[in-house]
Amino acid sequence: MSINEFIKELSKLNINLTEEQLNNLEIYKNLLQEYNQKFNLTALIKDEDIYLKHFYDSLTLSKSLDLTKELKLLDIGTGAGFPGLVLKIIYPNLDITLLDSNHKKIEFLNTVISKLNLQKITCLNSRAENLDSKYIEYFDVITSRAVAHLRILSELALPYLKINGIFVAMKGNINNEVAETNSTLNKLYGSITDIKEFKLPLEFSNRSLITIKKDQPTPQKYPRSYDQIIKKPL
Repeated sequence: MSINEFIKELSKLNINLTEEQLNNLEIYKNLLQEYNQKFNLTALIKDEDIYLKHFYDSLTLSKSLDLTKELKLLDIGTGAGFPGLVLKIIYPNLDITLLDSNHKKIEFLNTVISKLNLQKITCLNSRAENLDSKYIEYFDVITSRAVAHLRILSELALPYLKINGIFVAMKGNINNEVAETNSTLNKLYGSITDIKEFKLPLEFSNRSLITIKKDQPTPQKYPRSYDQIIKKPL
């Protein structure tokens, strides 16, 4: 995806970029390519792949959420900043927390944030199940892109959502994940309210946005340790 194609496709999502935002994305891309030579941040390092499969893909979250609101958003397993850091560049109104257990990736994210002088964005070097209890029922929105099965993600995310908060899982093919997650959501007091399936432009790979609403407080015993989550999914 060229920059011109990127701009054109985003306009179809009602996203119109400023010159500053385009410049910040270019700086971000260059830093990603530079740091990727030192340690593995992403397998996709070509310009056209970064603009399509990282930047554009991250912004498809706008299909499921009104990101122009004042929201506290948590990005679980953000990696090199997708979607959370991209969202911050395009939606400065968002108060974003980037969560990842990889220290090198958090170092990289802090470098980009400093370089772009971004405000209201925090990086946490932790696993989701080990987050400080102050984050319980703290976030308006939680998202995660291609991190784990929806059953696992739901237990990691829902405890940190406010009542009526929204978790959007960003995935490729979802196959049987939704049906397999219904019992999990019953125990966590969440419910699926929307599923959007579409294809990325140009290369037409499958994408899915699964929206889950938190209906009641999550029982305090969740999230469990990651070993328990993996060995005995809800």
